[in-house]
Amino acid sequence: MCGIAGCYQQHDGLALTETMSERIAHRGPDATGIHRVEDGRINAYLAHRRLSIIDLSLAADQPLTKQGLTISYNGELYNYKELRAELAQSGSTFRTSSDTEVVLEAWRRWGPAALSRFRGMFAFAMLDEQSGSLFLARDPMGIKPLYFLRRQGGVIFASELKALVSAVGPELRTDPGALIASMLYYWLPEQNCAIEGVEKLPPGSWAEFRPDGTSRHETYWRVADVAAEAAAGPPADLRQVIEESVAAHLVADVPVSTFLSGGLDSSLVTVLAKRSDPGIDAYTITFRAEDQRLEAMPDDAIYARKVAAQFGVDLHEIEIAPDVVVLLPRIVDILDQPIGDPAAINTLLMCDTARDAGVKVLLSGMGADELFGGYRKHLACVMGARYQQLPGVLRNGLVGPAVRRLPVTANGRGLRYARWAKRFLTFADLPEEAAFRRSYTMYDADDLTGLLSPDLEPYVGKLLAEHSDIYHDTSLDDHVNRMCLADSRMFLPGLNLAYTDRSSMAASTEVRTPFVDPEVVRAAFSIPGKDKIHGRQGKLALKRAAEAWLPKEIIYRPKASFSAPLRAWVRNDLRELVDDVLLRGELVGSGFLQQAAVQRLVDDERAGREDNSKQIWQLLTLETWTRHMKNLGVST
Repeated sequence: MCGIAGCYQQHDGLALTETMSERIAHRGPDATGIHRVEDGRINAYLAHRRLSIIDLSLAADQPLTKQGLTISYNGELYNYKELRAELAQSGSTFRTSSDTEVVLEAWRRWGPAALSRFRGMFAFAMLDEQSGSLFLARDPMGIKPLYFLRRQGGVIFASELKALVSAVGPELRTDPGALIASMLYYWLPEQNCAIEGVEKLPPGSWAEFRPDGTSRHETYWRVADVAAEAAAGPPADLRQVIEESVAAHLVADVPVSTFLSGGLDSSLVTVLAKRSDPGIDAYTITFRAEDQRLEAMPDDAIYARKVAAQFGVDLHEIEIAPDVVVLLPRIVDILDQPIGDPAAINTLLMCDTARDAGVKVLLSGMGADELFGGYRKHLACVMGARYQQLPGVLRNGLVGPAVRRLPVTANGRGLRYARWAKRFLTFADLPEEAAFRRSYTMYDADDLTGLLSPDLEPYVGKLLAEHSDIYHDTSLDDHVNRMCLADSRMFLPGLNLAYTDRSSMAASTEVRTPFVDPEVVRAAFSIPGKDKIHGRQGKLALKRAAEAWLPKEIIYRPKASFSAPLRAWVRNDLRELVDDVLLRGELVGSGFLQQAAVQRLVDDERAGREDNSKQIWQLLTLETWTRHMKNLGVST
């Protein structure tokens, strides 16, 4: 895994490329290079920061130039050996054992059609000196990031937004609509970027930029189309597909480890990896007892230890008890965009520890919840549809008032079920798409609008309309799979894959996600929704498949979340920052946020009336991000 950056048709391209490369040095500490082309017709600079995983030799360093093509590539191609053999049979020659050279030669032979043949995660730039065109491409599910900015008739691009900001920050300004989107979702959907004019290359797509200033953008893989095709066919053999995917994701010339929370997904990945690699080890996290009590968090480490002991996996435990006041600005900088999910801290600290032990590659169970209906929100929305069948007098006259009176804490202990019940009532009576959106977003429309300057109200309606358009852009005929598809297009790339990439690469490690694989995605949508959620059991099809390898105690244990002791942090560690940085900050001072509304959020949280810890954390991270951008010259 690596970092890429570059400039095309920019008069100051070399200086900008050097600046961007330096800013993402953490993504590739093993080697660095810049390829330059200045021939009067094209002016191009491609930079690379290498984290050596496959073919550790100097010959595989990048940018890699060969017979008129130059590539700067961030990714892993798990089927590169098969493609290399096919290419060699047709006359291609190779001077390295790297997957990078396979990507280059596949592009030479098939052009953009090669992308649909790749099984892996990637984002790359390809310069064709014969045509003079620069091509950018990204993997089907958006595992690897790629940002670009059209400028001076050409383009500048990088793996991380911070690289672009470091190069041309004073030319940029923040996008208020995107900042409001980050408040709604606590992350940013793929169609939004926090900086105006900067774009994310969409998953499953490629773009061409030509010397004459024209460009084109094409989509080669679309998850909605794949889901529809799969749903129309027979159910896949999940056991075979998942076992093959985990085995494929072990391809490396360095040791591979896993994340092991003790839940179904990470346990499944760990045990299947152990079957292929008997020496594999794993990393897990634990929390301070007082933090667990206030957050009402289960002790997942108990299950991680059981899995590790039963299957002979060496388990490394990491206690999450960071100085969150010090860590807050670091994680905000690492995450690039305003992402308010504290789970990123867990990933960062685990990757830091793994890297200190010499580990470069870890496998994660991420993606299974999105694809197989494993989140509480999925089950809650199904239950909400049933709840709507109850008489209105019972829902509105008895259940609703009783739940709203419940406190969320008592005697210093968090009341989990009270929090869940309150959350459920915010969407249980809504239509399908609105209920799904409200089940995982931070506010309803009125509450979000009430936090903002009145001038910003139109942005809220636009955001809700965008969510509705994406949710309804499908021909799938069952409720559960419609939710899974929406998650695979929004929640997965916008939050989970984004924070995993930034947090892991900040520690110079690579995280691989065997569930976020085109073959697994296709298999997931071949399973009817009724086989994913049945009764009160979520992710049932995957659980039944896992019975071939895991004990039922692990498979059917209660769902836990990969989170952090947020309430304890907001109530205790971050109390002064909330008062001094958030309530007296840039966002409130500029009028973007209404001070009285933010104060109510804080007061209700501290009084135990409502669980607003997530909202407060998100606003605090947004304030920190805004200040950081201002310091870099970005206008607001």
